[in-house]
This record gives sequence, structure tokens and C-alpha cells, in this order.
Amino acid sequence: MSEQIKSKLQRAVTLHQAGRLAEAQAIYQDVLKTDPNEFNSLHLSGVIALQTGAREEGLALIDRAIAVNPGSAAAHNNRGNALKELRRFREALVSYERTLVLNPALADAHNNRGNVLLSLELPEKALASYDRALSLTPADAEIHNNRGNALMQLGRPAEALASYGQALVFKPSYAEALANRGNALLDLNRPTEALASYDQALALNPNHADAHNSRGNALKHLGRLPEALASYERALSLAPGNAEAHNNRANLLVVLKRLDEALASYGQALALKPDYPFLFGTYVHTKAKLCDWSGLTGDLDRLSAAISTSQRVAQPFAVLTLLDDPAAQKTAAQVYAAARYPARRTPDLFHARPAGQKIRVAYYSADFQNHALPYLMIELFEQHDKEKFEFFGISVGPDKQDEMRGRLTGAFNTFIEASRKNDREIAALSRELGIDIAVDLSGYTDGARTAIFAAGCAPVQVSYVCYIGTMGAPYIDYLLADKVAIPPESRPHFTENVVYLPDTFFVGDSRRKISDRVFTRAELKLPETGFVFCCFNAVHKILPATFDGWMRILKAVEGSVLWLVDENDTAKNNLKKEARARGVDDRRLVFAGRVPVADYLARFRVADLFLDTLPYNAHTTASDALWLGLPVLTLQGRAFAGRLASSLLMAARMPELVTTTQADYEARAIELATHPEKFRSVKARLLENRLATPVFDSRLTARRVEAAYAQMFARHQAGLPPAAFEIQS
Repeated sequence: MSEQIKSKLQRAVTLHQAGRLAEAQAIYQDVLKTDPNEFNSLHLSGVIALQTGAREEGLALIDRAIAVNPGSAAAHNNRGNALKELRRFREALVSYERTLVLNPALADAHNNRGNVLLSLELPEKALASYDRALSLTPADAEIHNNRGNALMQLGRPAEALASYGQALVFKPSYAEALANRGNALLDLNRPTEALASYDQALALNPNHADAHNSRGNALKHLGRLPEALASYERALSLAPGNAEAHNNRANLLVVLKRLDEALASYGQALALKPDYPFLFGTYVHTKAKLCDWSGLTGDLDRLSAAISTSQRVAQPFAVLTLLDDPAAQKTAAQVYAAARYPARRTPDLFHARPAGQKIRVAYYSADFQNHALPYLMIELFEQHDKEKFEFFGISVGPDKQDEMRGRLTGAFNTFIEASRKNDREIAALSRELGIDIAVDLSGYTDGARTAIFAAGCAPVQVSYVCYIGTMGAPYIDYLLADKVAIPPESRPHFTENVVYLPDTFFVGDSRRKISDRVFTRAELKLPETGFVFCCFNAVHKILPATFDGWMRILKAVEGSVLWLVDENDTAKNNLKKEARARGVDDRRLVFAGRVPVADYLARFRVADLFLDTLPYNAHTTASDALWLGLPVLTLQGRAFAGRLASSLLMAARMPELVTTTQADYEARAIELATHPEKFRSVKARLLENRLATPVFDSRLTARRVEAAYAQMFARHQAGLPPAAFEIQS
């Protein structure tokens, strides 16, 4: 190298280090005019191209440099950086590993390798890379921060919190580590501390979009919803392309019941990131909540195709409501469980219990308040045999001191308010309490705390009642059902061992309060005469095939109306529009607003026939209708969620209300509406059967459920693996 070139390079490097990139680049390019193969100019010119966003150009220059000097560890490291920026992660990994062959002590390359492994969702390997880097440079704040990110991806937030703390020891004004520390605190269910950490990060860097986004999550957790929305919107003003912030904003708008805006935000997130994990199903489900069926056939085809190849396309609950396909439901649940709630329990967590002690059963729910779940289950809890078993109610959701909470606290031997504990703490508490059987009453519904079960809270773990599908999780051992809801031939579609109860697995409360109020048709905006079909299911359960049938029924039954739930104006207007498109006067659709629960139940008496939905049946609403003596006509599906009403009706000895084809469903509805004597006979028999059959016999159901628990625990005590079985009586 000539002295002249050497002098130019020294000047260029000085400018480069001072951040005067354009001047340095001009000198590197000038050197290359004289010597096109000058290694340092090729390499460092490539680095400046990367620094200024010209990634492809930078990669090309660095490749030329490596061709000149293939033994340069620094060049291979920077080549990895270029490939990482281009999201060509596996190629970047190869470059970093080549770097480390050439220079095993290059901490930066170990750190970079960890970052790529984290992008490839290989957090265990990333953690090992960060640990190697820290063994070389233990005071590097950035590597401690990155190590925390790996631990977060591994589901180890307490350890991540310690790593972020170390980063802040070495660099107290490290906004990124403060923001990440907030994420760990939020995962540990410490939202107030998380919020403080985000605020510290934003004091250092007010334009940190990710911190604003995460701050919104903490505020949402604290119930400060308007502030949470403002934080998401601040994040999006700084980073309009942040798909995660659009998704979080949409989730909050759903809570605020601003569904049209939520749908738009979900759409923006998908436009930015079409493969956003599990979002497409949520988007389609939100459209269903608005009864927006535009493009639905294509959406469902896309959903089915993606699930069939195990893509992370939909949360399991959305699949239950959209597809009557038990195989697809199982695949979607398995993919979701593996990605979001991987198993973390090990057999050595639990110790054998001495013989002769009461079996300890704990029910876990986020809905121990005025909610549909306890309205169904409260009498079962009350009827449990507290002499032979010890029952715990563990509340993991909002602490609402309402009427139902008061009844619940007296329904168990022990009621524990655990909402402020994180998932791992609740699992650990369960083990300390010596819980033998943990019963999940949430599944994948809103507020679910599935990670409690992934961490292992009892040696036997059971899914019951709330989630009408498979969890797809290896740590849920059993599922309580019956042979109508899950026929034996459908058991391969469940990862749980199915335990069959006689008659029906479902429960109801015979003590539920029903208003004495006698509603008139006029005050409910129903016509004074004519047959009243109704469906009080959530409107997202109404899909086009069901609605088509309903409109044909209305056309065939002169003067009849269809009484539906008024959930939101968009859904109501869309349903009216769809009725008109099918040649039905939209005034024949009547919408019922919200009223107190006791009045809601009394209102059932005004209807004549409840028309069920598919693929997701009436569940609590079917139980309510039957208790009030309102016949429910169902079309039996293939999947669990589409067979629950059949389970109730068969247990109530009303098989004529269970149909298996769309044509029979419509014909039966028309027959009952146009043959008054036949209809009166059906209704009278239902009123008689509801008390003479096991459907609302909570005491009998409690004994059967307890027999199932006893057999599950006996298998465990004998060292036998979980297995399907049947309770005979």
C-alpha cells in the first residue's frame, strides 16, 4: 500500500469514527478508483453503506472485501450485520459462525449471533451466545439487555428482570433496557412498576415508540383505558408501521366496544405484517362480531388452508366459532399452545400424597363475578361434597365484589383471590396448597391464564365446561364431556383424555333469579300477533348459512319475526341489509337490548322457539332457554362446540329438537310454528322434563363429576398415566 493511500485511509477512518460519514465515504471511494481491490476501503465503505441504510450496496462491497481477504473476522461479522438487516437470518448466522472460527474471542460476534438466533426463535441457543459474549466482556450493558430478551422469549421473566437490572448497573440511562425491564415486570403481573419503568425510558427518549406501545399495555392492565389508547396512538404517531401497536390498539378498542375501529386497526396490522402471529383469525372473528360477511368464503378458505399446514394464523377460540371442523380445531390449538404456552411442568414438581386424605380440587377462573360461567356452575360448586373432597376456588381475574362473588366465596371450602399474582406464582401457590386436581374453567377465552397450567399447578389437570374444544396442550390431562357432545369416534381430535359423564356434562343453576316482571310484546317492540322465533346468542355466532335458513323460515311462516340480540349498530344494520338482500322485510328482525340478568331470563317467556346457530351452538343461552321452558331447535354439527345444544336436548329427552341436516332444521322450525297443537305438546313436555331429567340436577351432576375426579386421582396415585374412561351412573 502506497504512503499516499495509507494517509488517505487514516484520514477517512478518523472522519468515519467522528460520524462524518459522507466525507469518509468520499475518501474510500477515491481510494477505490486508484485500487479497486483495496480491502479496507471496500470493507469500510460497505460499513458506511450499512450505516446509511444502503444494505444491498453494503453487502456487495463487503463481499468484495472478503473476496480480497477471506480471513478477516471483522468483515465476516459485518457481512452478518448486513444480512441481518436484510432479514436473511440463516445466512447471517453462517457469517457470524465463520467470524467466530476466525476469532473465537470476538464478543461482538457472539452478541450478534445471539441476536440472529433470537430472530430465528431459538432463544436457548441465543442465551448461550450472550453468555459467551459476557464471559469476554462482562460489563457490556447491551449484551446484558439482549440476554434479558432471550430469557423473556424463554418465558423466564424473573431472570430477564435481573439481566435488565445488570444492563442498567453498567448504563443507568439506557432507555431500551428500561423499556424491556417494564416488559418483564408486566409479564410478572407488576403493572404499576412496569408503568414506572416505561415512564423512565420515555423521560430519556420521548420518541421511543415501543416504550409508548408497551406503556399502553401496562395502562390497559391497570384499567386506565383512555390513557392506554392515547399511549398506543402516540406510538403509532412515531412509528406508523408498527404492526404490534396497531394490534394492541385494536385489542383495546374491542374492550371499549368500538368494533368498527378495531377492525380497521387489525386490518392495518395485517397489511403491514400479513403473517402476524394468530391475527388473521382475530380479524375474521371481529368481522363476524359486526356481521360483516364480505369476503367470508375466501377468508374461511384461507383460514382452513393455513391451519392445515400448521401456520400460526388464528387463536383457537376464533376457529371454534368459524369452522365446524374438529381436526382443524385441534391443529390450531396445538400450534397456539406450543407457541404461546409451551409446557413447563416436570413430574418432580409433585410429591405423592398419603392415602386416606381428602382429594383437593381447585377450580381456576378469570370470571368469578357476575358472568355467564358462574351463573352456570355456582350450584355445582355449592352441591359438591365438602366432606369427601376439599374444594378451592382460585380467582385469577378482576376482583369485582359483586353479587355473584358473594355467593361464590361461600361455595368452596377455600376461596382465594389471586389476580395480583403472576402465573408462576399461582402455580407455585397451588403446589404449596397440595392441589391434587386443577380444573381450568377458562380455556382460551378472554382473561384465560393458561400459563398457570403450563407451569404445572397440580399433578392432574382438567378442562371443564367453559372452553368447548380441545386445548391442544400436553399438560391438560382430561376433558369432561358426554357421548353426544364428543362421540367416541371424535376422540382422536382431542389431545386430552375424554372422560364421559352420563346424560350431559353441562351444568345449570336451578336457583337462578328470574324477574317477576311480565313483559308485553309491545314494550319489547314485538308484533302483537305472530310466531316469535328468537336467538339470543352473541351475533358473531350468526354466519351466512344459518341466516339463509332463518330467512327461508320467516318466508314460510307468515307473520313471524326473528328476535335477536342488539350488540352493536353495525351488526344490526348489516343483518337488516342481509335480510333485505334475501327478500325479507327487515322490520321482521327485532332486536333486544341489554337488561339486568333477572329481566333477561324473564324475557325468554315471550319467545316461542329458540333457533340455534352453527358451527357454535347456544351454550349458556340454551341452558337458560330450557330452564325457562323455551324449546331450542338445534342443527347438530361435527365439532364439540356445535353439539352442546344436542347434548342438553338429548339429556332433557327432547330428541325431536335435534336435527342433523339444514333441510330438516328448517322443516322442523316451520312445522312447529305452523302446527299449534304439536308445538304446545313439545313445550309442555319440555316444562315437565326439565325437572324430571338430569339437565338441571346439580346434585346428581356433582356426584358424577366427583366420581370422575376420584378415578383420575386414583390413576395418578397408582402411577398410571391419564386415560379416557366413562362414569356409569
